[in-house]
Amino acid sequence: QVQLVESGGGSVQAGDSLGLSCRITGRTYGLSAMAWFRQAPGKEREYVAAIRWNGETSSYSDSAAGRFTITKDNADNTLRLQMNGLKPEDTAVYLCAARKQSTIAPFTVARGYDYWGQGTQVTVSS
Repeated sequence: QVQLVESGGGSVQAGDSLGLSCRITGRTYGLSAMAWFRQAPGKEREYVAAIRWNGETSSYSDSAAGRFTITKDNADNTLRLQMNGLKPEDTAVYLCAARKQSTIAPFTVARGYDYWGQGTQVTVSS
């Protein structure tokens, strides 16, 4: 089993920066990638960014590209999301997720991930 615990959320003003972290513990053998998703009230879970387990290749949604940076620290198994130039529409619960090598669903959809954290709230005011 894999456990994911997010931290770093908070309330900021538009234009501010915020960094999120996700601590990964448990049986991590066989994981192929990690990702950040977000979910606003009344909306579906939305893909933000993903990175291969070895941390060498990353991908971003159109809304995140150029503003957010996903990284993975292999030394301490921590996933991070640096968010710059935050906008009110970025307000959501941000969740980290882990994907097994055997999972075949696309990495940009929620069903493409097998383990989830509990989420951390990010609120951006104008």
